[in-house]
Amino acid sequence: MDLFEYQAKELFAEYGVPVQGGKVASTAEEAREIAAEFAASGRPLVVVKAQVKTGGRGKAGGVKLADGPDEAYAKASQILGMDIKGHTVHSVLIAEATDIAAEYYVSFLLDRANRTFLSICSVQGGMEIEEVAHTSPEAVARIPVSPLTGVDGAKAREIIAAGRIPAEAADGAATLVERLWGMFTDEDATLVEVNPMVLTPDGDVLAVDGKVTLDDNAAFRQDHVRFADTTNTDPIEARAREKHLNYVKLDGQVGIIGNGAGLVMSTLDVVAYAGERFGRVRPANFLDIGGGASAEVMANGLEIVLSDPSVKSVFVNVFGGITACDEVANGIVSAIGMLADRGERVTRPIVVRLDGNKAVEGREILDRAAIDVVERVDTMDGAAARAAELAAKGA
Repeated sequence: MDLFEYQAKELFAEYGVPVQGGKVASTAEEAREIAAEFAASGRPLVVVKAQVKTGGRGKAGGVKLADGPDEAYAKASQILGMDIKGHTVHSVLIAEATDIAAEYYVSFLLDRANRTFLSICSVQGGMEIEEVAHTSPEAVARIPVSPLTGVDGAKAREIIAAGRIPAEAADGAATLVERLWGMFTDEDATLVEVNPMVLTPDGDVLAVDGKVTLDDNAAFRQDHVRFADTTNTDPIEARAREKHLNYVKLDGQVGIIGNGAGLVMSTLDVVAYAGERFGRVRPANFLDIGGGASAEVMANGLEIVLSDPSVKSVFVNVFGGITACDEVANGIVSAIGMLADRGERVTRPIVVRLDGNKAVEGREILDRAAIDVVERVDTMDGAAARAAELAAKGA
């Protein structure tokens, strides 16, 4: 899960990483009210920053200085609704403007290749680290961090020294780095980045911007639901998540249900290939129901897939393993009945391919059920072609 800047700074503050004050506004009027609060406390100069999960906001015009409430209103009006690299701006951060004497860079990330953690530190901050690494590679230090020993005061100073952070900023930067590591590990992050980490004329070191990526695999032991982005989440994906289904919305016409991520990925490919013959029909989603295809799981899967109005046919592709094909077939039959009982009668065609453990028995169950919307095809390629054909007819 990627966080917005304001969310990253909320986490920073919880761990004692110094940040400047700020609040989020979703309308220009809210931006004016927040700026008025700063002005009333003698700090009229603020920064209006687009909240999108991508870089390059400044270059795109998504970061602007504003002097006073009226100017904050005007700048927020310009930024809200902007498109920045395909991301629509729904909110802005109104942050206290900070005097900057120097800008630096620091981050922690998971180094998968070397099976450890890595800190990157540079005396050149305020620009993308990839650009710095390309133009001034000597200015970018990469310091391995052991997961066993982590980052204490001494390690933090090692990182700062390697990044060539000057003496006047070293104490504040080392403290920031040590606290940043605490947040990185406690919150199960895979990336935390401060760019820029700034030195003020008063000698303070602040995190003026922040980027954080949290590991979804650790969600069960974390309280990260508060960071969920509902503004940019597809509503079907949100409903699927509530039902604990692994679903991704795609731009196509054939709904896909399979057991196992690898099989589902292969199914997307064969449907896309077969769809070329029928007016470029494409897969409408990725949906992996996992190993347990109970009637309820299958019903939830069908309900989610069929709730997408762009779906004209459904391809259920199952290779029986731990879950046998006869159980899957019973699940399909029961699911269609369950949906009918809910008042959600299935009318769009469903093509089913069963193979593997107890495939023969599963096929017999579907044949005996004789459900008018269910069509059984024995091969994966044949089923994909039939699903694409039916989708083209229903378009």
